[in-house]
Amino acid sequence: MSVSLVVVTTVLGAIVGLLTPRVTWRLSVEYGEPPRSACENCNHKSDSWVRVRVACPGCGRRLGPRPWLTTAAGALTLGALGWAFGPDPVLPGYLAVGAIGVLLAFVDLAVLRLPDPLVAAAAVLGGGVLLLVSLLDWSFAPLLRALLGAAVLFGVYLVIALIPGANLGFGDVKLSAVLGLMLGWLGWPALVFGLLAPHLLNGPVALFLLFTGKAGRGTDLPLGPALLAGALVAVVVARHGLPLFG
Repeated sequence: MSVSLVVVTTVLGAIVGLLTPRVTWRLSVEYGEPPRSACENCNHKSDSWVRVRVACPGCGRRLGPRPWLTTAAGALTLGALGWAFGPDPVLPGYLAVGAIGVLLAFVDLAVLRLPDPLVAAAAVLGGGVLLLVSLLDWSFAPLLRALLGAAVLFGVYLVIALIPGANLGFGDVKLSAVLGLMLGWLGWPALVFGLLAPHLLNGPVALFLLFTGKAGRGTDLPLGPALLAGALVAVVVARHGLPLFG
């Protein structure tokens, strides 16, 4: 493990997280609506995408999630990936998916939606790096396993989404395919762990919200953050050869 690489990826993640609130605010709209361009409180125009300042210049209202939270999430995500992979040639692909994943998580928390362009960008960037590495090594077994992993997770979550009352959106189904691609590259145990971990993470959160009265039995809860967090844990566990993968 290269300590300097972990430091670099952590700093990179912090920068991604610092820029996340403004983009999250702009994309936190209902399906079919254009990105926000004005403050909901005072209607002050704000067309910029990349901006550190999160307060509206017109009324001072915070636009998007809290910067300290997004910065911490970005630093933790990309730092963990740097620690897991080291100087592996596939690292850029996982970093790209991780960076987009941070944004997806906060958008999903805000409006229970995973924008298709972001999910598609994660698939193209992550899958593109895996394809390039396969071509350079002229070894396609991991790539084939990755594609099968994407198909497996897509199929599992599609079946769940079609069950009446499942409250699972098709954005989650599409995201599961991207995560299946990245986990499948690492092996079948990583894929299985990545399938189970989100529900182990989301279950206690749902129970806590239910018992504290912050959510009811019919309340829709975002699954995207748990999918992403579960995949991150699966990647770290798989790469460091813990007993589950021994």
